[in-house]
Amino acid sequence: MAIETFVHAHTELVTQFVSQLSTRTLNRFAEESRLDGESLKDALDRYEIDYAWHVLGSDRMRDATVAVLEARLQRAAAGEHRDCVAAVLSSAAEKLAPDVLMSFDNDVPEQLGGLLQAWFVDKPALAAGIAS
Repeated sequence: MAIETFVHAHTELVTQFVSQLSTRTLNRFAEESRLDGESLKDALDRYEIDYAWHVLGSDRMRDATVAVLEARLQRAAAGEHRDCVAAVLSSAAEKLAPDVLMSFDNDVPEQLGGLLQAWFVDKPALAAGIAS
């Protein structure tokens, strides 16, 4: 397959994934915290909020997503699976504005694991190309 096909597939997958993410700007999160009657610091601590690029780029998020993908595929993740998870998380982190926040306590592993399961089952050649 041509490299353009892989690039398009990767872009399509990242766009679909990013559209499902639950993110907030700092101002929005602060306003929600104020309405809930708690300080921003308390809310940040309670929800484990950080910059989206940091959450998506963390080993913790990558490992959790790989674990979900393994459960869905009912087998151990191969190198291409792990590489594909890392590539999509990295691209998603780069696509978001640098000041967007999100929580570690979210359903990103389930969302991305589900998307990638479909890709590896329905489009294995494209998914393998995304990982490279």
